[in-house]
Amino acid sequence: MTATRAALGVIGLGAISRYYLAALEHSPHWRLAAVCDARPEVLCRHGDAVPGWTDAAAMLRETPLDGVVVAVPNDAHAEVCRAALIAGVPVCVEKPLALTVAQGRELACLSAEFETPLLTAFHRRHNDAFRVLRSAVTAAGSPVRTVRVRYLERIEEHTGGESWYLEPERCGGGCVADNGPNAFDLVRQLLGDVALTHSFVGRDAAGVDRTAHLRLRAADGAEAEVLLDWSYPGEAKDVTVTLADGRALHADLLAGHPGFKGSLWHEYERILVEFAGLRTTTDRTGTADRTGGGAGGGLACLDLVAAAYAHEAARPDTSLAPEPSRRPDNSEAREAREART
Repeated sequence: MTATRAALGVIGLGAISRYYLAALEHSPHWRLAAVCDARPEVLCRHGDAVPGWTDAAAMLRETPLDGVVVAVPNDAHAEVCRAALIAGVPVCVEKPLALTVAQGRELACLSAEFETPLLTAFHRRHNDAFRVLRSAVTAAGSPVRTVRVRYLERIEEHTGGESWYLEPERCGGGCVADNGPNAFDLVRQLLGDVALTHSFVGRDAAGVDRTAHLRLRAADGAEAEVLLDWSYPGEAKDVTVTLADGRALHADLLAGHPGFKGSLWHEYERILVEFAGLRTTTDRTGTADRTGGGAGGGLACLDLVAAAYAHEAARPDTSLAPEPSRRPDNSEAREAREART
C-alpha cells in the first residue's frame, strides 16, 4: 500500500500537527514523506523515520512531494503557502488561510495560476455530529431560518504552550481571527454565502479579542449568530438550526468523543480525505463550490473575519455585549460533558 500512496510533507510541528500525523498512520491516500520545523529540537523527536528539515523552501526544492500540510503559526501561512504553490505542490493549510485578506487573495490567485490545489483545513465540517445535522437539514424539506454556532473555550488550555495565539500581530487578532473561520465555515455549510450585519468584539487589557458576538445574513434572509469565547470555563462547541416550520435541530460537536480535544482525531482523518479528493477534481482550487474548503471557502471566511473587525472599529454594537446575565445558556454542552465523564 505504501508505494501507491501520495507523498505528504508536514510543515510546522506544533500542537495541531499531531492530529495530522496520527491520521497519516492509517491513511489510504497519503504517506508521511518529510517533516519541517524551524526548531531542531522538535525535529529530533521524529528521529530517522522521515527526512527532517528546518527550512521549508529547501524541503520543497529537494524533496519530491505530492502535497504539504501547512501548520505553522498564522503569520507564516502566506509565506509557506506561496512557496509551495509556486513549486506546484498542493497545499492543505490550517485555518485561517492567511493573516490578511490581501494575502489570501494572492494565494488564491497563485493557486489558480499554477493550477495547484489550495485547501483550508476546516476540520469542524467533518465532525460526526455536524455531518448528521447537515444531512437532517437537507432531508427536512423546510428552509433554514436561523443558525447559531457556539465556539467557547479557554484558549490557554488549547495552545499546547504556543504563545503566538495570544500575540495579535502573529495570530491575526484573537478569537475572531482564529476560531472565527471554523464557525463561519459551519454557517456557510448550512446557508451558503453570508454577509456580516452586526459585530461585538470584547478585548482584554492586552488588546486580544477574547469574546465576540456576531450576526450574519444570507441572501434568502436566513440569519446566523456566532458566539466566540476564549475565556470560557471548559469547552462548549455546538450548532443549532431552526427551520421555517418551527423545528429545531442541534449538534453537540464534542458529544461521543471523550477526552480533551477528542473530536479532532476523526475530523483530521477526513481532512486528509478531502485533500486527496481536491487533487483529483477538475475544480482543483475549490472556487466553484462556494462552501468549499479550497481557495474560495478559505478566502470567504477570511473576508468575514476582516468584516467583523472593521465593523467593530467603525460602529461597535454594544447591544450584543455578553453581559454576565445574558451569557449563552451552556446547559446542553455541560450535560454532555458530564455524561462523557
